[in-house]
Amino acid sequence: MATTLHPDVLALVEMQPIEDLLLALVPPKLTGVSVQSLVFDRQSFPAVVVRANGDWGAWGGDERFIDSGQVNVEVFCSGIDSDSDCALLSEAVRVVLRDSLNVTVPGIGHLTRVEMVSRPRRAPDWATATGPVQYADLPTGVQRYESLYDVSIKRFLQ
Repeated sequence: MATTLHPDVLALVEMQPIEDLLLALVPPKLTGVSVQSLVFDRQSFPAVVVRANGDWGAWGGDERFIDSGQVNVEVFCSGIDSDSDCALLSEAVRVVLRDSLNVTVPGIGHLTRVEMVSRPRRAPDWATATGPVQYADLPTGVQRYESLYDVSIKRFLQ
């Protein structure tokens, strides 16, 4: 990841954003699916958007640097079967997260805990969303499901 921050500032960083870990773990398992942390202007579907939810997070001051947070997972699918495709893709994401426990990503860390706290549900627009959204209304023919996970990560120790 490119940065313009001074090396002295970067030397202070102990934890990468939770999104960085998920964006390293999830895409290789979801062939043909765009996995990202933002919705693009010219978005292709199917897509999965993972973002840390700013409403909850914890770091207890432990020198082992366990970081906990809540992650919003949004799944977008288009086409005639978009509703069922979103449900299936949401389940695939759950399995990828579960199977990614203790898989180390060099320079970032690994998941030590994953717990679904909100099952995937249809959320067609901003008024029905519980997490961060960029679409006020979805494009015609696109469905969106969202779910929430509590995760804990441990930093990568060199």
